[in-house]
Amino acid sequence: MDEETESTTPPAGHIPVLLNEVLTLLDIQPGQTIVDATVGLGGHSREIAERLGPTGRLIALDQDPESLRRAREVVSGCPVEWVHSNFGRIKEALQNLDTPQVDGLLADLGVSSPQLDQAERGFSFRRDGPLDMRMDSTAGPTAAELIAQLSERDLAWVFWEYGEERFSRQVAKRIVEARRKEPIRTTGELADLVRSVVPRPRGEHRRGGAGLDPATRVFQALRIAVNDELGSLDSLLAAMPSVIKPGGRVAIISFHSLEDRRVKHAFKDRETWQNLTKSIIVASDEEMRINSRSRSAKLRGARRLLPDESAKSFGKK
Repeated sequence: MDEETESTTPPAGHIPVLLNEVLTLLDIQPGQTIVDATVGLGGHSREIAERLGPTGRLIALDQDPESLRRAREVVSGCPVEWVHSNFGRIKEALQNLDTPQVDGLLADLGVSSPQLDQAERGFSFRRDGPLDMRMDSTAGPTAAELIAQLSERDLAWVFWEYGEERFSRQVAKRIVEARRKEPIRTTGELADLVRSVVPRPRGEHRRGGAGLDPATRVFQALRIAVNDELGSLDSLLAAMPSVIKPGGRVAIISFHSLEDRRVKHAFKDRETWQNLTKSIIVASDEEMRINSRSRSAKLRGARRLLPDESAKSFGKK
């Protein structure tokens, strides 16, 4: 489950999640070609670029044009190619760069702190703003449009399937009742509607944090639906065996079980991957203390098998 977090540092002080663990898994060597499929504020990209050196090559993707603009200001150290694209179209993006395969790939899934912090982006119920939620603000329907267009049954399905919200039917019914009177246009309006239906859980606590706001699951579900996040992840996972060179490495950070289950399943393909993480890697207590976004982060990694390697050599994962 994604957790709403308040950003306490400016972009220049951005703290990338599980940085040391990611760098260890990727085992970056000078001169390699690495893809950061979710460049965000460029924290991971900056560290990757430094290790690649002037002979290396970083391909930095993001579907959010604003993220690409910000990242350009902090990433240096090797040639960087900036690509405005969803990582679900990774094969197309690499083909456009005449680069069929790369040595490694990082994907840090989920919403970034700046997206949460900007009320006009509509991701957060902590800041009232237009109900948008698009990571790529140049394309696709907004969350307000989905709320206005989907049937009560479809809304309930979205809230249950993508948010695992137990009160999905009640929330959908309340939304449909409210929109008959006037459109639901802001994050504050939607959050209040959800809170009027979903009780605040008693004693529900997360590692290092307090209980979830009742609106959390519905907001997560809408964001996933607006951005087709799971469909994009499925496309990325399906493409990885063909875009990662034999011997190349992949690291994926997820923030809720819907994503993590897909990544775990993909790395179980013992004909393709050597699973480098027998169990998920999570943030230390110290990292959670200084970087609240890391509380729900889950990291998994894998290495693409060489043609002459047998998955049996590494045992059952």
